[in-house]
Amino acid sequence: MPSPSEDTGGKRRERRLFLFLVIFLFPLLSVALVGAYGFAVWFLQMLFGPPGPPH
Repeated sequence: MPSPSEDTGGKRRERRLFLFLVIFLFPLLSVALVGAYGFAVWFLQMLFGPPGPPH
């Protein structure tokens, strides 16, 4: 059984990891995914033209 001081250090490390994920990693991944999707749509429209009926 871990001692109370080891448990406190583990909880502190877990809290820091959670804050890192919530404040830094998830927003960064969200922006990257939306940017990648926008780039893919832009690139495909460059190759195949805009959507809609052909003129």
